[in-house]
Amino acid sequence: MTAPLVERLGHAPGTRAIILNADDFGMCHAANTAIVELLATGRIDSTTVMVPCAWSPEALAFAASRTDLDVGVHLVLTSEWSRYRWRPLTGTATTLVDDDGFFPAGVEAVETGASADDVAAEIAAQLRAALDAGADVTHLDNHMGSVYGLLTGRDFLGAVFTLAAAHGLPFRLPRSTDGIGDEPALQTKLDEAAAAADALGVEIIDRLWSHPFEVVGEGTPDEQTYEQVRDGFIALLRAVPAGVTEIYLHPMVDDEELRAAVDYGAVKRGQELRLLSDPQVLQAIVDEGLVRVGWRALRDLQRGERG
Repeated sequence: MTAPLVERLGHAPGTRAIILNADDFGMCHAANTAIVELLATGRIDSTTVMVPCAWSPEALAFAASRTDLDVGVHLVLTSEWSRYRWRPLTGTATTLVDDDGFFPAGVEAVETGASADDVAAEIAAQLRAALDAGADVTHLDNHMGSVYGLLTGRDFLGAVFTLAAAHGLPFRLPRSTDGIGDEPALQTKLDEAAAAADALGVEIIDRLWSHPFEVVGEGTPDEQTYEQVRDGFIALLRAVPAGVTEIYLHPMVDDEELRAAVDYGAVKRGQELRLLSDPQVLQAIVDEGLVRVGWRALRDLQRGERG
């Protein structure tokens, strides 16, 4: 029987390891400003670039200049905002676009309308663009969960695992529904997906956690305060069990550019930037004895085990 991931990474049995990952690097300058600072100061362990987005050249240039930092590719098949959108790298004459020629806004449209061949070509193009830009890509994950098949059951994990295995890259897939739901059918789907990843030697994590994307009551007199968000995040950290848990956030500078780009959630993204440097949050990580690891460690493990 294969040893638990945390032990294969060289840690003691029962170690509570976390990966603090910032999604959406390259989405906009507000994201880049926040994430560059957090990476450079060690406040996060990794990030993933949205290669089709307009500000990805800035993100990839930084990644190429700091190959010591953990930067992955945030595989994109959706474009969720109404005023700011992006298109496939493989062009618009595919099943990956809506009537306006952009990635569709929602995941269900991807699951029902995208062809597997078009998905495989697009995600390969996104990874190749990052590599060609000089990024030392450490891992893959997925924007909005569009490859998981969570809404209709039709997933694109086969294409993702094939790509990940070919390049020796781990992928953000949790083995457990802990933190994302308790439906037996979802755990069955994760078990099947994990078995497929294992068969190809693709390293995956034990669990995947986050917190609500929006501030509760945003725009109302009852809007959740930063202190309430912080206390909730500290409670999440205290609940981390043994194993390897990725906690993903979307830290961005809450400025005029961000508010022009997104339809909601600008306040929360600004709060997440603040969270990651908050002394109480940092102290909670220490007090809980949480061990921070990066995706590069999983990549090294995968490439070593696969020869």
